[in-house]
Amino acid sequence: MTTPETMDSRIVRYGELKPCRTAFIDTHTPGSDQKENFTIIGGGVSEASDQHVHITIPHGFNIGAAGQPPKCRNSLHDHRTAEAFFVLSGRWRFFWGRWGTAGEVVLEKGDIFNIPTGIFRGFENIGADYGMIMAILGGDDAGGGVMWAPQVIEEAAAHGLVLGDNGRLYDSKKQERLPEGVSPMPLMSADELAKRAEPTTAQVLPNHVARYWDMVALADRQPCKVIGADGLLKDRPGFEVNFLTRASATMEMHRHDRPSVLMPVTGHWKVVWKENGRLPDGETVLAPGDTMSVPENLDHTAYPSMSGEAALYHIIATGDPAGPTWKP
Repeated sequence: MTTPETMDSRIVRYGELKPCRTAFIDTHTPGSDQKENFTIIGGGVSEASDQHVHITIPHGFNIGAAGQPPKCRNSLHDHRTAEAFFVLSGRWRFFWGRWGTAGEVVLEKGDIFNIPTGIFRGFENIGADYGMIMAILGGDDAGGGVMWAPQVIEEAAAHGLVLGDNGRLYDSKKQERLPEGVSPMPLMSADELAKRAEPTTAQVLPNHVARYWDMVALADRQPCKVIGADGLLKDRPGFEVNFLTRASATMEMHRHDRPSVLMPVTGHWKVVWKENGRLPDGETVLAPGDTMSVPENLDHTAYPSMSGEAALYHIIATGDPAGPTWKP
């Protein structure tokens, strides 16, 4: 039975997000030391033991977020599974390649980037205010963590942070040492580095980036399939992403056989659900930055509750392998 308490536990409000400021190896590195990491659904890929997880229910993917002040950077890294970002607020530059110079793209509010695996990537807030990007990571275990470019690990060590081969961080500034039996995370070998792709901006943009206003136009009558085998960004990364607007929203109830996630970008959205009977069991209103996990096989619908611009991302697992996604 889906009770009001059950549903409340599956809604994470933007104002209730709990950041971790020691999540990754570049926590002490100048230029990256002010970033905040959020794990909303799933275990995420944090290297810190104190990372708060808001919803632990397996969904087939993870939902997280990164919040950064202007000029703050997330260092070059890779994942074994898919990683997609959409911009909630701010202006962001994404860059990629062994040294971050192979290509780049600037994303604005609502834009989405399905980043291929097998490529080092990083990002920075180039806006004038604190910004937030929301992340979707393939798989329930998010592929076992983060793989850092060698220079990131070396620079972190110069500022007192060591990553163990157990995936955990140890801070020499806090007199922490690697436990017995744990060695420093080895740097990638030349052979491993040679396998990392160096695609140009022109190669990446058409198949991996979708712009907010293009999706708004495409969602004029029905939801825009953004990421999926038949999506705007054709891929099977382990999850499917749809984009709804006021024009494509409906009050008709529907259900999924897997948990799904609703994430507004603009506007306020009313979500109504029911299990049995004609009358709704409950309802809530989601604002930009809120995240709602809808249980499997629960009848529900979402539609704008106020006038004005309104757009929402909908994510559901597909059961496909969670990577790789890069195809030259």
